[in-house]
Amino acid sequence: MTCLTARDGAAALGHWGFLALLAALACAAVVASLAIGASAIPPGTVIAALAGGDIAPRDAAIVLQLRLPRMLLGFGVGAALAVSGAMMQGLFRNPLADPALIGISGGAALAAVAVIVLGVPAAVAGLAGPFALPAAAFAGSLLTILAVQRVARGDGRTDVATLLLAGIAVNAIASAGTGYLVFGSDDRQMRDITFWTMGSLGGAAWPVVLALAPFALGAVLAAGRWAGVLDALLLGEREAALMGFRVEPAKTGIVIVCAAAVGASVAVAGVIGFVGLVVPHLVRLVAGAGHRLLLPASALLGGTLVLLADIVARTVVAPAELPIGLVTALLGGPFFLWLLIRRRRETLS
Repeated sequence: MTCLTARDGAAALGHWGFLALLAALACAAVVASLAIGASAIPPGTVIAALAGGDIAPRDAAIVLQLRLPRMLLGFGVGAALAVSGAMMQGLFRNPLADPALIGISGGAALAAVAVIVLGVPAAVAGLAGPFALPAAAFAGSLLTILAVQRVARGDGRTDVATLLLAGIAVNAIASAGTGYLVFGSDDRQMRDITFWTMGSLGGAAWPVVLALAPFALGAVLAAGRWAGVLDALLLGEREAALMGFRVEPAKTGIVIVCAAAVGASVAVAGVIGFVGLVVPHLVRLVAGAGHRLLLPASALLGGTLVLLADIVARTVVAPAELPIGLVTALLGGPFFLWLLIRRRRETLS
């Protein structure tokens, strides 16, 4: 009854009204993210800083140089993960699908952990500088998706079921490799690995934000282009083809865009789990399964959720900072179990 009431409310708001409501929530989360921290700054001062008003130099420096790039990074990562999750669930026609399920996050994490434990050659380190670790994670995600695609593709088409199973196998291999490297790491490396594998926005800086921006924006824009074919795929690949959609190019494009967006997110912020799984479900429960509303709404809600999780991560044990993936897992784990129980009861009824 609660879900029906919420969906009725979304229907009453309409498509644009629901998006406006989510945009308002996102704006509130943005202001809260810039205002809350070790040094609290009033929301009015935050808005004045963003508008170029005359405020204390210390407050301006905190808002514009420290918290603004962190906020933009968190919102971009959340939007990219949530949109990728919505596209993967539509592609696999499985509400439990997640970008991590086809090994993207696992491959990126394995490459990052390998760099932390084994290091990189001096020539590569000198060339890549501080971006050696993110670059390795991005390369790991791309190699993973290329391997999975290679296994699943034959006769000019990609078999979705084989893609999913290959992703699960690659995920297991990556997890085993990561575990082996962790076993041989020292205490300092173990701490770095913990924050990388559980996510953190602590490395936020303007160059990092600019590095993520094309992948996050590209995923959101491309998702809008594929909303129609994702709606048609809910009926089946054959039905989508009969409706005039070019299914194979769309499947390949969706997988590549999701791999790039999730790989870039892991490269700049580590593994932040459950956002790609939970957010599309929350939107779907309220607004239905239509991708023309689901995709942009997931982007807004995903960014908002990561910002709120980051506020909790950096304030609950201040001055220390929790890995943000720990916070999202505490939210997503119970939700995932509830989802499984709900689906089980629906199957039995």
